[in-house]
Amino acid sequence: MTHPATVADVALAAGVSRQTVSNVLNRPEVVRPETLSRVQAAIQGLGYRPHASARRLRTRQSSTLGVRLEPVHGISGAVLDRFLHALVESADERGMRILLFTASDVDDELTHMERLVEGSDVDGFVLTSTFHGDPRAAWLGDRDIPFVTFGRPWGLPDMDAAPHPWVDVDGRSGLREATDHLVAQGHRRVGFLGWPSPSGQGDERRRGWQDGLRAAGLPDAAGLTCEDDVAAATRTVASAIDGGAGFDALVCASDTLALGARFALGSGVPVVGYDDTPVAEALGISSVEQPLVEVASAAVELLMGTGRSVLPASTGHRLLAPRVVWRG
Repeated sequence: MTHPATVADVALAAGVSRQTVSNVLNRPEVVRPETLSRVQAAIQGLGYRPHASARRLRTRQSSTLGVRLEPVHGISGAVLDRFLHALVESADERGMRILLFTASDVDDELTHMERLVEGSDVDGFVLTSTFHGDPRAAWLGDRDIPFVTFGRPWGLPDMDAAPHPWVDVDGRSGLREATDHLVAQGHRRVGFLGWPSPSGQGDERRRGWQDGLRAAGLPDAAGLTCEDDVAAATRTVASAIDGGAGFDALVCASDTLALGARFALGSGVPVVGYDDTPVAEALGISSVEQPLVEVASAAVELLMGTGRSVLPASTGHRLLAPRVVWRG
């Protein structure tokens, strides 16, 4: 073709009406499966892309999802960058854009969200870094604003029955796998370094370590805690050693903590982090890797369903499995 493909071109190639093509793009659930497949094949074959501006005028939607760009804390901040990159790609496949905004804290984030909603700048939100007592889900739910969270609704009695869609990575299984492997290598004094409780993600990762100890018949332990800071982690582990604690391996709730632990323990004691950051790779620290591409894809799918419009399409959830990247 010498010109960009149009709806009429797709309709002619698929042998259907232009209205049917429009239904495939915007309301695929009303189209018969065989017709849907034929039109989708024509769209792909012709390289057709919907005219975004015309679609926004027609549907009175912005075709935009809002996401807060959080400040970077510790070396694990790069994880959010990878997630956002994957989210932009997944959203683009559905004809959606991502609008990033900053906020100093949760109250400021709610203020920004209200402005974006009032200005019709976004159709929905992807929330990250959920926590106990998180007010954002209730705020959005009370206003019937579509959203999905990357992170579980910590604190609910039954998170699987949450009133909104969420996707998360099973940190408990990741730390269990790491602990099991270290025990299988002959380590019997496997310690844990995490964050102060309550911490949804941190507490889950601690439970994975405890699961591994119990399965091996090893004594349970409380583990060490400190803020997510390299210097704090170094001091915490060094102080524990000075107090008589003995570790022949250590699993950590983040790569930031793992780096501090490595400084305190030296390279002779295996340390496992979480998030598989470039720093962990460069220093040869084993780490739990989150499947961020799959997380982003699941978040968009849960929010948008099978169509191309942002709807509260699901109250389901996805809990994805991580993998441990072993080094050294």
